[in-house]
Amino acid sequence: MIMAMATSEIVTMQDGSSIVVLDEALLRLEGITKLFAGRSALSDVRFSVTGNEYISLLGPSGSGKTTLLRAIAGFETPDSGRIFFEGADVTRKPAHRRGIGFVFQNFALFPHLSVFDNVAFGLRNRAEPFPEDVVLSRVKETIDLVGLKGLERRGVHQISGGQKQRVALARTLVTKPKLVLLDEPLGALDANLRQRMRTELRRIREALDIPFLHVTGSETEALSMGDRLIVLDAGRIGQYGKPDEVYASPATANVARFLNRYNVFAGTIENDGFTTKYGRFDYGTRTPASERAYAIRYDRLSVTPSGGAAPAKLAASYVASEYLGSAMVHFFETADGKVVEVEHHLSFGPPEAFEPGRSYDLSWNPQDGIAFG
Repeated sequence: MIMAMATSEIVTMQDGSSIVVLDEALLRLEGITKLFAGRSALSDVRFSVTGNEYISLLGPSGSGKTTLLRAIAGFETPDSGRIFFEGADVTRKPAHRRGIGFVFQNFALFPHLSVFDNVAFGLRNRAEPFPEDVVLSRVKETIDLVGLKGLERRGVHQISGGQKQRVALARTLVTKPKLVLLDEPLGALDANLRQRMRTELRRIREALDIPFLHVTGSETEALSMGDRLIVLDAGRIGQYGKPDEVYASPATANVARFLNRYNVFAGTIENDGFTTKYGRFDYGTRTPASERAYAIRYDRLSVTPSGGAAPAKLAASYVASEYLGSAMVHFFETADGKVVEVEHHLSFGPPEAFEPGRSYDLSWNPQDGIAFG
């Protein structure tokens, strides 16, 4: 939520584009860099979070997601750059004095304590513990908020994975943080529980009216949960924007790859077209970027018998199909072994049947193509 009166500065991203960093943001990172054994885990990371939004942080394994979260929380100290929280520089402030909550990927619950005592732990074990009546009141309120009422006296070994996730969240929320950081909180849950907990996490955030910063390696999770989406690429911000904008207009070829919805081809831009080893492709959008590549979304491709006329097409042999419930994904392979995916939404009708090993033309509207470079 951008305040009309907020002042701002323009920050240049990895691909040369810019984002707005709000001066009145609750959290602001300025040039955060972190090295491990001389190798960069984070490099000049800059972004802001306002007081009422759900931010998804997406990136592949090794992109620096958890390191970034730990730096914000105070568990890692950056080698350079500054972190501002509520207007104050907290770069070297201890984690327990920042007022930032952290939900760990493995939940980190105490196996010998009950649900209630796990949630109460942070209130009872501090330099100045809260009075027990305050502990009882706040724990009860938080347990009700996360949907654990009736399970207070159970041991954590007696509850499900989804309930353990709620206990971990409640233990953080009971301390009344101003910002909650979640490190892949749904990664240990099965698909059905993940879907339900997405809805629950958004409901809880809206009830508390505080920002959540949610790290995930799942593009589906990131797109569905975030009011805004940060894509982290090799320790740098590849793109920061609304999920639908990132999905429709990735800023770099790597962002397109991380979204797992685009076929990406290497090549060069020549005479208003993009030349690849598979032929010349026209495009509708050109995006400045350091890596030259061509991207077309899975659901923008059509499959026709070989030899037809099409403004943009690629010859490939059919390999297999995968049923996803609401869609079917067909896998094709070019002569040199590159896999190309075609997605068919079942709401458009039943999928076509293809013959394994047979060659087909994969075609698309050139206006849907994106050229990077």
